[in-house]
Amino acid sequence: MNAYRMKPLAFPWPPLIYGAAIAAAFLLQAYFPLSVAETNVWIARAAGGILVMTAIVLDVWAMRTLLDCHTTILPNRCSTHLVTSGPYRFTRNPIYLGYTLATAGIGLAMLNPWCIVTAMIAAGMTNAIAIKREEMHLLSRFGIDFERYCNGTTRWI
Repeated sequence: MNAYRMKPLAFPWPPLIYGAAIAAAFLLQAYFPLSVAETNVWIARAAGGILVMTAIVLDVWAMRTLLDCHTTILPNRCSTHLVTSGPYRFTRNPIYLGYTLATAGIGLAMLNPWCIVTAMIAAGMTNAIAIKREEMHLLSRFGIDFERYCNGTTRWI
């Protein structure tokens, strides 16, 4: 049994990456403020609220789908089933997509443009640190079924 079969990550990094991204955005705004035009502030706040709500719905739907399929939600645990239903029909990483949308939505709602920048950085870091290892884990566990799933479903959107 190879190391990828054991577990994909030693530690669940993605929630910490996105938490750090939000914290960094607020620190950057405090020390290097980016001005936001005062016109149509309510549109930005409404769009941010919609993004955050979309992210919550997506995350809850993805987690519920994983639980219904009797596999783990935690990225540092071994997957027992290949899940291709629910939001996983549209994206291979709906939870991480939800984190990214929530981070950008918080930025819009709080009028902090740095959140959008840090959301993109967090998505890149999550891709490099977590998603690549998770995909190797799933490939070693589910082989051709996972390859077929990857060919028909995009990684992010």
